[in-house]
Amino acid sequence: MRSIICLALPLLLVSHFIYGQKQLTFSDKSYEDEIRTVMLYSGAGGSRNNLRSAVVQIQNQNLVLEFDDLQAERSNYYVKLIHCNVDWSKSSLMDLDFLSDYNEFPITEYDLSSNVSIPYVHYYFQVPDVKLPSNYLLVAYRENDANDILLSRRFMVYSNEATIFQDNLAQGQGTLNASNQQLNFKVNYSRLNIINPMETVHAVVRQNQRWDNARLNVKPSFIREDNHELEYRFFDQDNQFMAGNEFRFVDFRSLNYPGQNTGRIDRSKRPFNLWVQTDRSRESQAYAQYADLNGNFVTENQDYRDAAVSGDYVFVTFTLATPPVNGQMYLLGAMNNWSHSVESKMSFKKDRNVYESTVLLKQGLYNYQYWVESKDANGFQVEGSHFQTENSYEILIYYRPFKPNADLLVGYYPIQVNPR
Repeated sequence: MRSIICLALPLLLVSHFIYGQKQLTFSDKSYEDEIRTVMLYSGAGGSRNNLRSAVVQIQNQNLVLEFDDLQAERSNYYVKLIHCNVDWSKSSLMDLDFLSDYNEFPITEYDLSSNVSIPYVHYYFQVPDVKLPSNYLLVAYRENDANDILLSRRFMVYSNEATIFQDNLAQGQGTLNASNQQLNFKVNYSRLNIINPMETVHAVVRQNQRWDNARLNVKPSFIREDNHELEYRFFDQDNQFMAGNEFRFVDFRSLNYPGQNTGRIDRSKRPFNLWVQTDRSRESQAYAQYADLNGNFVTENQDYRDAAVSGDYVFVTFTLATPPVNGQMYLLGAMNNWSHSVESKMSFKKDRNVYESTVLLKQGLYNYQYWVESKDANGFQVEGSHFQTENSYEILIYYRPFKPNADLLVGYYPIQVNPR
């Protein structure tokens, strides 16, 4: 494996196979330090917008993959797709069950960077259409060696055979903790011939496009077979989501005129070093409303025209001034795929009484949060959690019929809580 940078992208490890010396995980991951700023999103309308979820309707799939390879020259890369079950394990389906073509696709579109500290090649790939609404793992690899993995990325394709609608009538503030949010919804499956919905239907709910705190096997509260309806009412706090807080953010879309929450920049050597303004705990603070990206990021270079190939890479240092916590502090966001891994852990500096982490990031606007992993406290110990927080949720309904013997994504419904 090439190694020009010591900072690897941390990611969540789920089920896996061993391919040579690289371990394929059925999650969002980069397997080489040089593979950076991976984005997989719906290219609806032909526009570039990685804020869109990698969930598309089967009639209009149009998924786009983009990533940077931190080297000066182009390489030959390929993509394959893996069909997955609802739990993101590999399904038993053959490639021809879900694809019309041979399962190896070359990445042919690319641009070379210009006016940057670290040269890179920016790759584009239009994901091929699939035949079944399901979970999929996209895997990119080098040359014709499927074991030499570059990255893996999850995406979902859905149909509208099940109808999902929000049930606000069943929700009351009396059932909620002041730091929680609750989603009550109903699923109508009259267009599906379901015999045993408790066993064959699975509901998944995720918050802000993240998998680290998703509810993966939500059971219905009531089954009304005469109406072909499933009701999901989460009066138990274990099934509610902690709302969290609006995300912290830093704006370094311009390195000549840095934006909000940037501290200082050291331009004495390249790549530049940038320090985010020192953060402090918000646990005891009142809720403050402002717009954020729900933990996501956008790459943009306001100093030059084309952010995709002129955006510079910068070493960005995040600092949290707080006494040591009883647990491990993580820096989380879409920038590192919400990974609770070794690479996303923050180091405590006793001499300054701060947690610190330095990450190599492409110019842009980034959301992030500090997460405490501990048996004694919730993860929002530093950020605070308020039911007024604006969050985006997604409800995914899976059904496993007898044929094909695989989990099909038959319903999808996005919900904005406290929209601005």
